[in-house]
Amino acid sequence: MAQQPRVWVFAEVEDGKVAEVSLELVTKAGELAARLGGGRVGAFLMGGGVASLAAVLFAYGCDDVYLTEDPALRHYRTLPYAEVVSHLIAAHRPEIVLFGATTTGRDLAPRVASELQVGLTADCTDLQIGPHKDIVQKKSYEKILYQIRPAFGGNIIATIVSPEARPQMATVRPGVMHKGTPVESRKGNLIRVPANLSPESLVVEVLERIPARKKVNLSGANIIVAGGAGVGSKENFELIRELAHVVGAEVGASRAAVDAGYIEKAHQVGQTGTTVRPKLYIACGISGAVQHRVGMQNSGKIVAINTDPDAPIMNLAHYGIVGNLNEVIPKLIEAYKENTK
Repeated sequence: MAQQPRVWVFAEVEDGKVAEVSLELVTKAGELAARLGGGRVGAFLMGGGVASLAAVLFAYGCDDVYLTEDPALRHYRTLPYAEVVSHLIAAHRPEIVLFGATTTGRDLAPRVASELQVGLTADCTDLQIGPHKDIVQKKSYEKILYQIRPAFGGNIIATIVSPEARPQMATVRPGVMHKGTPVESRKGNLIRVPANLSPESLVVEVLERIPARKKVNLSGANIIVAGGAGVGSKENFELIRELAHVVGAEVGASRAAVDAGYIEKAHQVGQTGTTVRPKLYIACGISGAVQHRVGMQNSGKIVAINTDPDAPIMNLAHYGIVGNLNEVIPKLIEAYKENTK
């Protein structure tokens, strides 16, 4: 009897918690497993003292959690993590393995793919299951993972498939997948796996760990005020910052504003930046190119300020304000302060 197809996720741990992108991927893995015909969702959970986090993964939809706890895994290191993940994949042969496109995921996934000699698509923005026909080899496949990502600077969307080698592997950008609602009562299978690390994987030693705190948290923001090329200058961008400060928002930007040097790339929203889902997105001087829209179109409410009533962003916005942002924003700030006294 053939085994059920398995869709696995690398559960990244940040500050003692499962990373948001990993929970997004567990939700997506459930959808993919269903499309494969009722497959099982699994997760690698690795580290030191992380067993309690398995309950979180079960709540979001995992059927199986492969837990490896070892003092050597307390802090991420490429070689020991890659060794454990590679051995697990080789032993259980999942159909699909997903990693978050974080600094850790981007480091670990290529190492594992190289060890297993399989393909890997980086920075995916969507994943689907569908048929594929290889016109060269004259083969047809029913249920292949479509690994969808922007290419050529976001000017086209590429769909990549790996029909032959298994597992099909991808890293996925944080924020692009919907995170499901946890069911706290949900249970699953906890499989403890010994690390059995080779001496060769421990050649690098962590002497000191100095975590760098994010200055910008676009993916977790409830409100974002973003500026585009229409802001006009780095000095004018202070208006965007002022509005964001007043309403308690994070500052975002379009790629055009970043390329113009108005603000740092960490603030970039869009296909080549961060994908966001705030409750409120205020777009100031942003025309609304498709590369930007796909990064913020799932916002709860979108307010656009633009001098051009026919700008593409106006078709996406719930509320459009036609006017010069240098005049509109000060009035918005004044009105907000007046109404929150």
